[in-house]
Amino acid sequence: MHEKQALGGRLLTKPFWVLLGLAMIAGLLLIKRFLFGIGAVTNLSDGYPWGIWIVYDVLIGTALGCGGYSIALLVYIFNKGEYHPLVRSALMTSAFGYTLAGVSIFIDIGRYWQMYNVFLPWHINVNSIMFEVAACIGAYVFVLWIEFSPTFLEHRKSLETKKKLNKFLFFFIALGVLLPTMHQSSLGSLMIIAGEKLSPMWQTGWLPLLFLMTAITMGYAVVIFESLFSAVALKRPLDETPILGKLSVMMIPLLVLFLLLRFGDLIWRGQLGNIFNDGMLGAFFLVENILFLIPIIMLASAKNRTKPTTLFWSAGSMILAGALYRFDTFLVAFNPGVGYHYFPSASEILITVGIISIEIMAYLIFVKKLPVLPAIKHS
Repeated sequence: MHEKQALGGRLLTKPFWVLLGLAMIAGLLLIKRFLFGIGAVTNLSDGYPWGIWIVYDVLIGTALGCGGYSIALLVYIFNKGEYHPLVRSALMTSAFGYTLAGVSIFIDIGRYWQMYNVFLPWHINVNSIMFEVAACIGAYVFVLWIEFSPTFLEHRKSLETKKKLNKFLFFFIALGVLLPTMHQSSLGSLMIIAGEKLSPMWQTGWLPLLFLMTAITMGYAVVIFESLFSAVALKRPLDETPILGKLSVMMIPLLVLFLLLRFGDLIWRGQLGNIFNDGMLGAFFLVENILFLIPIIMLASAKNRTKPTTLFWSAGSMILAGALYRFDTFLVAFNPGVGYHYFPSASEILITVGIISIEIMAYLIFVKKLPVLPAIKHS
C-alpha cells in the first residue's frame, strides 16, 4: 500500500492569481467566439480547417495526457507493480489533458450547438476516423475520471464505497488501455487521407504506429517531467528519482524503434534526400529527430539515470520532440494548396494559454486538497 497525502498550504498565491487572470482573458474571448462565430477569433480557413486548438490542445494535449495510459500498460498489462506509486498522479494529469482536449474540440466546432449529433446512432458514420477519435476520446475522459474517483472517496473518508468500486475498477482499467491505443493510432490515420498535401517526409502508411509510439513515449516522459518539476516547485523531496530512473529505460527501445522505422521508411521510399533539399521543412525534420535522439544519448548510461537533472532534461527533450512531430505533421508539413496560409491569431493563442492556465490551476487545487502525491517519509 502506497500512502498518499494532500500537500496542503495556501492556494491563492501570486502565480495562481496570474493563471486565473489568463483564464479570465480566455473566457472573455470565448464569449466573443460563441456569440459571433469561430471566424471572429481565429485565422482558420477552408484550407486550414483546424489550427492551434486542435493541434496543441488535442493532438499534443492528449499525448501529454497519456501518462496514465503508459503507466497502466506497465502496471496492469506487464505486471510491473513497482511503478504503482506513479499511477495516481499520472491518472490526474491524463484526466486534465483529455478533459481539456474535449473542451477544445467543442470550442473548435463551427456549429457547436449540433455536437450532440455525435451521440445519435442515426447520424453516426461508422466509417469515419474522426468519429472513432471523438467517440474514443469522449469515452476515455469518462473512464479516466472513474479510475481517479478513489482519490475523491479517500478524501471524503468513503472507504466502504471505495471498496465496492474497486471490485469493478478492472473493467475501466481495461478500457483505459484499449481506448488510447485506438484513438492515438487513429490520429495518425487522419493525415494519411491528406495524401500529397502532406510532405513526403511525414506522409507514410506507418503514421498510425508512429503516432501511437510517440504517445506512449511522451506518456513516460510526462510522468518523469511532472514528478521532478512538481517536487522542485512544491519543495518536496526527490524520493521518486530511483523509480523514475527505471521508468526512463522504457523510453529508449521505443525511441530507437521509432527512429529506425522512420528513417527506414524514408530510405525505402527514396525520400531521404528531401531532408537536405526541402529548406524549412528539412530543418524542422532535423530538429525533431535531434530532439528524439537526445534522450537516447542522455539515458544510455545507467549512472545518468540516477541524476534528477538528467532525467528532467531528457524527459523535456522527449516531450518537445513528440510535440513538434505532431505539430509538424498537422500544420507545418501540411500544404492545402496555393492561396492558403495559416498562423494563429492573438485570440487563438490567448485562448490556448488560458486553457493551459486552467489545467495548471486544477493541478494545484488537486494536489493541495486531495491525496494525490506520495506521503513524505519522515526519518
